[in-house]
Amino acid sequence: MIRYEHPLNERIRTLMRLEDLFARVSFFAARDSAQDHHAALLSLFEITDVAARADLKTDLLQELERQKQLLGPLRSNPQIDQDALARLLAEIDQVTAGLLAQAGKVGMHLRENEWLMAIKQRAAIPGGVSEFDLPAYHHWLNRDGAARHSDLTGWIEPFEPIRIGSAIVLRLLRENSRSSRHTAYRGVFQLMLTTTKVAQLLRIVLEQDLPCVPEISANKYALNIRFIGVSGMNRGNVVDQDIDFELTFCNL
Repeated sequence: MIRYEHPLNERIRTLMRLEDLFARVSFFAARDSAQDHHAALLSLFEITDVAARADLKTDLLQELERQKQLLGPLRSNPQIDQDALARLLAEIDQVTAGLLAQAGKVGMHLRENEWLMAIKQRAAIPGGVSEFDLPAYHHWLNRDGAARHSDLTGWIEPFEPIRIGSAIVLRLLRENSRSSRHTAYRGVFQLMLTTTKVAQLLRIVLEQDLPCVPEISANKYALNIRFIGVSGMNRGNVVDQDIDFELTFCNL
C-alpha cells in the first residue's frame, strides 16, 4: 500500500514541508561524505526559508498550548494511559520552553553568518558552488568528516524546538482521524462535506502497484479526487477504471 497526504490549509502545509526537510537534513548530516554534508546544508537553507514566516513560532506556541488544555483533563480518565499522557504533556512543556527562549526569527543564527549566506546565495545559481566560485566552501568540504559534522550539528541544533514542536502537532493531527473505504468510479470521486467532515489533513491509501496517483481539490463544501495515470496511454489523464482506496480525515 502507498499513502498520500494532502494538507488543507497553509499552516499544515508549512509543517509538512518542514517535516520533510528535517528528515532530509537528519539523513544527510548523519553520513560522512562531503556530498552528503553539502546536501544537508542545502536542505538547512530550505528550512530557513520555509520557517521564515513571522507567525510560525506563534502558531506553534498557540497550538501546543491549546492541545495542552485539551489533554489536561484526561489525567482523571481511567481509560487513558497516564504514563503516555504524562510524557506527552512533559514534551509539550519542554518544547514550549525552548520556543519561548528563542529570540528573533527562526533561523536567525544562519542569516547572521555571512559565510553561510554567501553559500546560500551562490547555491541558487546552477553550478554556483564550484570550487573556483567558493574556495572557502571547497576547503570546508575537504575538511575531516567529523569536523564538518560538528559544524552541521551546531547549525541544526537551534532548529530543534521548531522540529519537535512541528512533530508533536503533526503526530496529534494524524492520530485524531476517521477512516472509511471508498471507490472512485472510472477514476473520479466526489464527496460533499459537512461539519462532521471538516479536516485539516486528508490521507489516501491505495494499492502501490496501481498506475495512478490522486489529484485532490477540496474546500469547506466539497472534496474532489481524480486518479491520474502515471504510465502508458493514461499518463496525465484520469484513469478509466474503478479505484478502491481508504480515505482518512485528520483534524486537531
